[in-house]
Amino acid sequence: MPFVRIELSDASPETLGPAIGDVIYQAMTETINVPKDDKFQVITRHAAQDLVHPGSYLGVAYSPGFVLIQITLNQGRTIEMKKAFYKRVADDLHQKLDIRREDVFINLVEVMKENWSFGNGEMQYAT
Repeated sequence: MPFVRIELSDASPETLGPAIGDVIYQAMTETINVPKDDKFQVITRHAAQDLVHPGSYLGVAYSPGFVLIQITLNQGRTIEMKKAFYKRVADDLHQKLDIRREDVFINLVEVMKENWSFGNGEMQYAT
């Protein structure tokens, strides 16, 4: 169960956020074993002064097209799966939406399965 947050500039086209979400969802289902229909996303657009990041970090230079992606998901993916996922998202966003690979910032937040409720006040993943 991933929960995806997409943060981008309000100077970007209105259609960009949902398109980014589609690319992320496809990459999740094909590289990190996310089930079909497991698509929960929040897309937030920010004024330039509210999307704060350095001009560069760890040798990566950012542009005004910077996109921050945070995904909360269950623990259990291997390092290899995560590496493949990061690369897939950056490559696909570049190829399909012309977003610079350097501007794709991804943060995974792993949680235990009991930290989800999908409704009805129930813990559906409890064993």
